[in-house]
Amino acid sequence: MPEFMSAFMTDALVISILQIIAIDIILGGDNAIIIALACRDLPAHQKKLGILWGTAGAIILRVILVFFATTLLTVPGLKLIGGLLLLWIGVKLLMENDDESEHKVNSSKGLASAIRTIIIADFVMSLDNSIAIAAAAKGNMYLVVFGLLLSVPIIIGGSAIILKLMSRYPVIITMGAGLLGWLAGDLIVHDPLLKAYLTQHIPYADIVVAGGFAAAVIISGRILATRHKPV
Repeated sequence: MPEFMSAFMTDALVISILQIIAIDIILGGDNAIIIALACRDLPAHQKKLGILWGTAGAIILRVILVFFATTLLTVPGLKLIGGLLLLWIGVKLLMENDDESEHKVNSSKGLASAIRTIIIADFVMSLDNSIAIAAAAKGNMYLVVFGLLLSVPIIIGGSAIILKLMSRYPVIITMGAGLLGWLAGDLIVHDPLLKAYLTQHIPYADIVVAGGFAAAVIISGRILATRHKPV
């Protein structure tokens, strides 16, 4: 019996570890994208600083939120506010022109602005990430710490790779902003204030609302970017 229980506990531990690794890879990509988007117009010597500070902010937020995520996600209106924040961030990032961004002229302001944008977005996106890690860890704080530490290299490495890809393929910037719109819609449709109404009145509400907001971010961001271009 003890041997059986020991084997069971070992298997359960391995499964939890694999789940946490998968969560970090999947959800850590969102954080990497927002960091890359926010830092893409910084001078080369400040991009690494932006990635490091942005990652530090994301991890600190996860450490705090992992203890409160279950409660926070049930607060009516919180996901709605978070979704609206992500919408604003997605449009704002898409408006910034790579070639003519003022961040390149005023680098100190650009770095501070990038870090602020990253932290706001990370706060919103880390809610689901934190509760996912906590659920997979099943109360084991060692596994929670493991999950938080593992996310560091994933976010840093992912941000660096995405930044390089953005310089070669600018369409990734548009896709990243659309992803923020999708995440915003997903948050909003699952807010306790709206979930019952939206799912009752809109067929496939999850996909329709998320897809609609993704398209809205891309379209509005492009229109506003065009209007703000110098003549």
